[in-house]
Amino acid sequence: MNPRIFVFIAVLALAGVLGGILLMGPTMEVTTPENKNTVENTPTIELLTVELKDISVSKISERSATIEIEFEIFNPNPRSVIVQTMDFNLFETGFSSYEQLAGGTIGNRPEGMLEFGSDYYTLLGENSINLKKKMTVQNTVASGELWKALQSEYDNGESGSASWRVTGTVYFNLSSMTSGQENTVPFEFFR
Repeated sequence: MNPRIFVFIAVLALAGVLGGILLMGPTMEVTTPENKNTVENTPTIELLTVELKDISVSKISERSATIEIEFEIFNPNPRSVIVQTMDFNLFETGFSSYEQLAGGTIGNRPEGMLEFGSDYYTLLGENSINLKKKMTVQNTVASGELWKALQSEYDNGESGSASWRVTGTVYFNLSSMTSGQENTVPFEFFR
């Protein structure tokens, strides 16, 4: 027999197995007030919970300040989920409650084809993960009051005079990038 036939049969069998896995994969839906009529036997997922663990001024000079922020994300579901990104904005409310002091994104959302080595986080079922970010804020002439509050925070730690507001959104998906839908969890913290 021709060896090409065996290779062709092996490729067809592998394609059939992969196609079956994709078609028969588990499905989960997030329950919202809009989609109360869920399919029977379809497990639902609960939204992740986000906590602000720590925010501190770790370094300050006349020209810049380094602010470190840490979040804890908890997955209450029995299945794992993928935390794609966390977008957040940081305000020092003593200075201004509407003018953003700093902000950023933790993680990376895949675009187009699946990316290997992307910067996203797999969060196992009923577990938590801590995400940290360092930000540098430049001193301007107009920010004298702000700089005094940041200096007090740096000198005194938790008992400093800075008052923080953090807003943002966590984007997560099921344990497979190809199954389910993207889910969001908005958050806002005051400290």
